[in-house]
Amino acid sequence: MFMPRLKSVRLFDPLLLARQGSVPRPVVRGLFLSALTPRKPRALEGLAPRVPFPIRFKSVSASSALRQGMTEHNDSGIEQIQLLDGFQDSYGGVTVEMKEHMDADVFAPLLRASISSWKQQGKQGVWIKLPIEYSHLVDIIVKEGFRYHHAEPNYLMLVRWLPKTLDTLPMNASHRVGVGAFVLNDKRELLVVQEHSGFFQGTGVWKLPTGVVNEGEDICDAVVREVKEETGVDTKFVEVLCFRQSHKSFFTKSDLLFLCVLQPESSAIDKQNVEIEAARWMPIEEYAKQPFVVNNKQFNFMANICLVKADHGYPGLSARATTSGGGKRNYIYCNKPEIVENFASLM
Repeated sequence: MFMPRLKSVRLFDPLLLARQGSVPRPVVRGLFLSALTPRKPRALEGLAPRVPFPIRFKSVSASSALRQGMTEHNDSGIEQIQLLDGFQDSYGGVTVEMKEHMDADVFAPLLRASISSWKQQGKQGVWIKLPIEYSHLVDIIVKEGFRYHHAEPNYLMLVRWLPKTLDTLPMNASHRVGVGAFVLNDKRELLVVQEHSGFFQGTGVWKLPTGVVNEGEDICDAVVREVKEETGVDTKFVEVLCFRQSHKSFFTKSDLLFLCVLQPESSAIDKQNVEIEAARWMPIEEYAKQPFVVNNKQFNFMANICLVKADHGYPGLSARATTSGGGKRNYIYCNKPEIVENFASLM
C-alpha cells in the first residue's frame, strides 16, 4: 500500500491567532487543520481533517505567564500552552485563586485556553476567586460565561458550569443567623434595651438584646457576646428557648433568629452608646404588656413563650406561623405544643 512521505509538520500558536481575532473557536480548543506537504499531494486528498493538536497543557501563575509568555516548547518540540493555576475540589470542579496581578490582554487568552482544557478533562464547576484589586478582570470573566456567586469585602467569587447538563452548583448562603437574649434575674426582671438606630429608633419600645452571629461563631457564644456588648452584663448560656424563621428579611435573604436563655452573672448595666439608647431590668409582665408587643403577633407570641419559661420549663416540639406587615411570613418554633394551642386565640 502506498504510504506518502511527509515533508514537514508546522505547528502554530493558536493563542496568538486568537488575540488577532482570526482563528475559529475550535482552534482555541486545541484543534488545528493539518499543514501536511506530501510528495504526491493528490494521494492525501480528503485525508487531512481536523486532528488533535499536539499540545501539553501546563498550569502557571500570573507572574510566570508574564515572564515566559503564553506558550513554550519542551525538548521534544511539543508546544506547551500556559493555563491558569487551579486546584481540583471534591466535586470534580476547579477553583482558581488569583493571587498575582495580570494584565487583561494576558489573562483573556489564558482563561479561554484553561476553559478548553478543563472541558477536555471533564471538569464541572469552575470557581474563580477574584480579589478586589483585580476587578479589572471581571468583564473578561463574565464574557466567558461566568456569573457572580457571592462577594465579601475583599473578593468576588465567580462561577461557571461547564458540562451541557443540569447545573448543580450550590447557591450562595440563603439565611442570615441572629440571636436574641432572654435574661431573667431572680426578681423576675428581664434585661431589655431601647435601640438608638434601626427599626425601633425613637419608638420607645423596650426589646430583648439581639444581634447577628459572626462567621465561624457558635450561637451560644454570639448571644453572650451581644449581651455583653450592648448592656455590659455578664451572662452564661443555658439553652435555646425557641427560634423564628422569616423570609425576605435582609435583601432577598431569609433570617433565622434563635432566642436563647441566659443566666445573668452580673447586674450592673454599662450600655453601648453607639447602638443602644437605654438599657434596664424590667419586670417581665411589664415587658409583655407593652402595646407594641401585645399588638405584634410575632413579639406577642415570643413574649408569651418567655412568660411560660419564667414559670417552668417544657419538652416537645411545635411550630406556629404568623404574618407580619407587608405579607412577610414568619415561623416561630418552640418546645411545647400546648403553648401554640393555648395562645391560638391571642394570635
